[in-house]
Amino acid sequence: MSTNFYLVRHAKKEKGIEDVALSSEGLLQAQVTASHFCRIPIKKMISSPLKRAKETAQIIANETKTTISEDIRLRERANWGDIPGQTFEEFVDLWNRCTHDRDFSPPVGDSARKAGERLSSCLLDLSAEHPQDNIIVVTHGGLITDFLINVIAEEELRKKHPHFIVEQSNLVSECSITRVCCVDGIFELVDFANNAHLL
Repeated sequence: MSTNFYLVRHAKKEKGIEDVALSSEGLLQAQVTASHFCRIPIKKMISSPLKRAKETAQIIANETKTTISEDIRLRERANWGDIPGQTFEEFVDLWNRCTHDRDFSPPVGDSARKAGERLSSCLLDLSAEHPQDNIIVVTHGGLITDFLINVIAEEELRKKHPHFIVEQSNLVSECSITRVCCVDGIFELVDFANNAHLL
């Protein structure tokens, strides 16, 4: 028995600081993604509490007739605006430092390693409750790669992208779907950042 997780990065958001909503393009992306999931029997959906993820999840839920739960563990490792007065350039510098030093903890937020452990903890709990179901998890691109680097061998990640570790921050596009199976607490990467449904 295995739990199938569909890790969906939220749709494209408005440009802006803090907890911003989806853009008009993002709303369309989410709708197309929702139509895609209508073909798959979904047992449960869980979302990051950030607005861009919740809005994406709600659009998918409306189509799939699935209820949504929120989990703080699905929040991104850090967000622009978490630190008062932070410029975008300062945020990017901090993000890159966290990416390159996976144990560096920013002043607000989590290290890359700890963020990945948060997502892993959430998925393990869900897998224990739903040992053979399909579950949609609407979250953030950085958190998805933080999690994968923690639980999947680098050799396997390089099969998905030859420079996975170096280019991780650019690999998970909005509304792409990463599929992970969990069997007896062990994760297997089935599909990574697939956006074929959007094309």
